[in-house]
Amino acid sequence: MLTQVVTVLFVLLAIAVLVLIGLFFYFLKVWIRAAMSGARVSLFNLVGMKLRRVPPTLIVDARIRMVKAGMDLQTDPLEAHYLAGGNVINVVQALIAADKANIDLSFQRAAAIDLAGRDVYDAVRTSVNPKVIDCPDPAKGTTMLDAVAKDGIRLLVKARVTVRANLERLVGGATEDTIIARVGQGIVSAIGSSLSYKDVLENPDHISRKVLDSGLDSQTAFEIVSIDIADISVAGTGARDVANVGAMLETERAEADKKLRQAEAEGRRAMAIAAEQEMRARVQEMQAKVVEAQAEIPQAIGHAMRAGKLGVMDLMRMQNIMADTSMRESLAEGGHETPKS
Repeated sequence: MLTQVVTVLFVLLAIAVLVLIGLFFYFLKVWIRAAMSGARVSLFNLVGMKLRRVPPTLIVDARIRMVKAGMDLQTDPLEAHYLAGGNVINVVQALIAADKANIDLSFQRAAAIDLAGRDVYDAVRTSVNPKVIDCPDPAKGTTMLDAVAKDGIRLLVKARVTVRANLERLVGGATEDTIIARVGQGIVSAIGSSLSYKDVLENPDHISRKVLDSGLDSQTAFEIVSIDIADISVAGTGARDVANVGAMLETERAEADKKLRQAEAEGRRAMAIAAEQEMRARVQEMQAKVVEAQAEIPQAIGHAMRAGKLGVMDLMRMQNIMADTSMRESLAEGGHETPKS
């Protein structure tokens, strides 16, 4: 009986030794890597991770990264975050990046951000290197904002918003969609308060400054660095475009002014033609009077000769003078004219 008990105990002891040896060799690679990296983890801790269904390799790799980056973090918080469904490696990378950038970020906050469904590593990178957001978002099918100034002219605007992640408001803060919506609303409101579309086209930076001063990043996970108007233009009035009432009215007014000026010019042209015809008629009338007066000269000469006031020699001298005058005029004009007898 005693021999059987000793045999059973010996078998159990052998099994325990074999299990310990097996566990030792199973975790030997991970344990050696942790020890050689200066991030020591006890063998019993590794066994506990396996029993808690936590990948020992994942936790050890995360701790090695922390230690090599000059940060010390025990395995318990890492295990707890993994068991809560978090991304351990992503949180560790975020902590390392924040430490190198002198950003105050604790493990608890980073874990909370990760568990909230946000990419904490991307948030840290965005905090260091701000990113640009298009407003409106082209992925939503809209490439330009539609705004109307007080004079009724419709403008198409595209803005680019530079944002930096605010780690303190990342949990519970609004996302990029809220930033885009607020900036779009602010731009439309700023253009709507402008007296004329010309003011907007001349000084688009006034619109961006007005929107930036509105504090649109409150209660959001981002901090707006700048708002830049990337493109602004007057909308067309074609059938493919949404009705631009102001532009249509301006076009119709310009067309009406054009027709009025054309009518006035046509009236002045008609008056000028009438005046020209009137002058021609008066010239013809004067020429007729000259011909009529010239026709009375022979009669006057005949009356003078019958009255004895004009002799034949006087008549001949007068004709010679008239012929000489005609010849001189012809020579002066470069022509040749036969003297009249």
